[in-house]
Amino acid sequence: MKIEWYDFSLDFDKKTYIMGVLNVTPDSFSDGGLFFNEKKAIEHAIRLIEDGADIIDIGGESTRPGSEPVSVEEEIRRTIPVIKAILREIKVPISIDTYKAGVARQALDAGASIVNDISGLRFDPEMPEVVSEYKVPVIIMHIKGRPKDMQQNPVYEALIPEIMDYLRISIRLANKFGISDDKIIIDPGIGFGKTFEHNLEIIKNLKEFTLLGRPVAVGVSRKAFIGKILGDVPPSERLEGTAAAVAISIFNGANIIRVHDVKEMARVAKVADAIKNCRI
Repeated sequence: MKIEWYDFSLDFDKKTYIMGVLNVTPDSFSDGGLFFNEKKAIEHAIRLIEDGADIIDIGGESTRPGSEPVSVEEEIRRTIPVIKAILREIKVPISIDTYKAGVARQALDAGASIVNDISGLRFDPEMPEVVSEYKVPVIIMHIKGRPKDMQQNPVYEALIPEIMDYLRISIRLANKFGISDDKIIIDPGIGFGKTFEHNLEIIKNLKEFTLLGRPVAVGVSRKAFIGKILGDVPPSERLEGTAAAVAISIFNGANIIRVHDVKEMARVAKVADAIKNCRI
């Protein structure tokens, strides 16, 4: 399976791709405020590439549980200068992490080339049209509720089938607006309207999502379920737990891993790929 667009190509038969997280927000759950300064954000992006990131995912609004949305104007103010500055230094696929069509359009005009939509194209009715117009890949994620309330007792009758149905509907929506299947990546949405047990069940059964026939992206990095397993440790102490979740996710079918600790997780992915693809 391969995605080709502009001057970029992702060949998922060859390797797992590393998406490095760059949050230009004051309040993200793990790195909020660290890269809110434009200069620091650019330096961090370059470091992520040097450490092995294949894609840089830039977000201007925290979508941690309980977070409040920010305006389109504020999200643009935070992200667009960083995108432009990064692309003056390095040529790399930049993903804009947004569910707002206005932000996506500005980011794509500035040189971003992937849209990462946590709502699966559901929150902004204009988003499918923007993605289709620019002919870029889109990551369609599952979420139950909104970031502000998604962790308030999420309940499912059948977790995996319900997430898959949501993703199927989003894929059909994308197709309706002319987004071809070969530009669609799916994400089951670890931590987005999921309990501790739900997150474990998704990772354990990740292979089910490969039945949708699209590359699978997973974001497990430093998340709360890892902290809970390790004894309520803070995000900064979840490196080894993240490594375990990343390795298992890759073995169970993940094609893109969205992570904060790029250097370490690139090594984890390399070993996981070697074991997974061993033909002996």
